[in-house]
Amino acid sequence: MITSEQRPVVIIGASLAGLFAAAAVAAAGARAMIVERDVLPDRPVPRKGVPQGRQPHVLLHRGLLAAEELVPGIRENLLSHGAVPFDTGTWAWLGEYGWSPTWIPAYETVSATRSLLEHLVRQRVCRLAGVALHDGVRVTELHRSARHWQVVCEDATTVETDLVIDASGRGSRLPQWLSELGIPVSEPLTVDARLGYACRTYRVVGEPPIEIAVIIAATPQTGRGALAIPVEDGNWLVLAAGYGDRRPSRKAAEFDEFLAALPDPAIADLTQHLEPVGDIAIYRQTGNRRNRYGRSRSWPPGLVAVGDAYCAFDPVYGQGITVAACQALLIRDALQRDRPPAGNGLLSTRRLQRRIGATTDLPWSVATTEDLRHSGSPDTQSPIQRLVGLWTGRLAQLAAHGDRSAYLAFARVYHLMATPALLYHPDLIVSVVRAAWRGLPEENPRPRALNALAANRAA
Repeated sequence: MITSEQRPVVIIGASLAGLFAAAAVAAAGARAMIVERDVLPDRPVPRKGVPQGRQPHVLLHRGLLAAEELVPGIRENLLSHGAVPFDTGTWAWLGEYGWSPTWIPAYETVSATRSLLEHLVRQRVCRLAGVALHDGVRVTELHRSARHWQVVCEDATTVETDLVIDASGRGSRLPQWLSELGIPVSEPLTVDARLGYACRTYRVVGEPPIEIAVIIAATPQTGRGALAIPVEDGNWLVLAAGYGDRRPSRKAAEFDEFLAALPDPAIADLTQHLEPVGDIAIYRQTGNRRNRYGRSRSWPPGLVAVGDAYCAFDPVYGQGITVAACQALLIRDALQRDRPPAGNGLLSTRRLQRRIGATTDLPWSVATTEDLRHSGSPDTQSPIQRLVGLWTGRLAQLAAHGDRSAYLAFARVYHLMATPALLYHPDLIVSVVRAAWRGLPEENPRPRALNALAANRAA
């Protein structure tokens, strides 16, 4: 049974969004109670409540900074457990217009499995003063009085609180609970390009064949792509991704055929130097879905939604964990600034929910604009999206032809280190005009490491 003498902040869900939120609550000097329906493992392994847990996950640079601010020492903790540090400027990335530069320093990230990242964050958060985690407990109802919330659990326990944070992911029941309270709930915004993943873990046999991640991006022309990235324990994660009827299956022979049919053989070559471990995991719940919480004046005080419970992105863009960490920083700041004295009732959270929504604006635009370009999407781009796409396409061409400014502008926006306004900097406009007048320089060459990999295979 869950008991509490003083009202804690109740966080529904112990995935990364919930753990970051708990760290934020603790940093603000409040108590946090995390309620998680899964029985959590005591080691870094995939779990039922994270169906995409075997797929690659990335902390964008902004996310790495936010995670370190919320959970100091997490970067070194990951590295001590074998996570692989990268300058993302070294990645071999084949996009729609050719290979990106590999000689321009960009932003650091740390590569690890989702299971290891969540396990280490959970360990550190649970050691924070005032944080309690209750697993194997399902929240079934939310009730509200004039001054408090009551969180009702499956075992008939009721927890009274001034603030509820829903971090329960794509399966959030918050729309149902709000409807039962008579609070209007608008239909979420959705864009689903019907992307499907298939992922397999490999181990290195002998010396690692290469030391850089390889990305072959799916384009509207090909409809399929792949990623190979090293993680802890000398393993690699190899992910195949396709849109619509080009989605990969979990059959090993078809997985290999999928990789061999890509526009470049690099990842297929790489797997010949690796040994597969276990079966292939597939995941197809990749649609973008954004709730409209906090927009109406009827939004109740003392309630916020974060992470995928508020806005779920197509995971191919690697934005979700980063956005959740940034939202947690907003919670910390709001509690430090606005938390009412003990016993004075519910925190006004409509403005906080709107700020949380603002953190999704850029990644939502990136994910949905790109997904709408793919033929598997039943929706169409707006005229503004088409114009933006034409402009960013010109910049992508410049980057694929070695333009340093265009490449770094994309890197800064993608890692959420700058706003999209950077893509309209006067220097970039001059570069596009100059290229239109004089023509583009030569494309970036295929990374040498990949050529050596193919040569080794041929030998």
